[in-house]
Amino acid sequence: MAYLLPSLVLLTLITGTILYVTRAHWLHLVPDLSAYGPGHLYARLPSSFTGDMEAGLSSSTFDLTGNVESGDGRAGLDDAAKAEILKIMKKRRLRFDAARKVYMEQRFSANGIGPDGRPRDPKFVSFS
Repeated sequence: MAYLLPSLVLLTLITGTILYVTRAHWLHLVPDLSAYGPGHLYARLPSSFTGDMEAGLSSSTFDLTGNVESGDGRAGLDDAAKAEILKIMKKRRLRFDAARKVYMEQRFSANGIGPDGRPRDPKFVSFS
């Protein structure tokens, strides 16, 4: 019984050392919960243009005030895109315009379009 505590301490030190040395191999699998802040497990998406503006999904280059002032009754922006942009804003700590740019670049890349807007298709021919 006298050797139980030193054995546990030694086992903890060895395990901690092994995890620290091999962290490059497994750390990317652990989600970064600190980037999401409190309430990261569930956050309700806004359901109107007013809610979108309050959530920070508006800027001088993407202005929703015209929709709010005209009393637009639609449900606001696309829910899937809205959720992805909010996730990028929280995770990378970006403003709305920068997060929207990152989102569009990801969408372009997924659809085979280069960052300049041209298709990456090798058969594509352009006359300029």
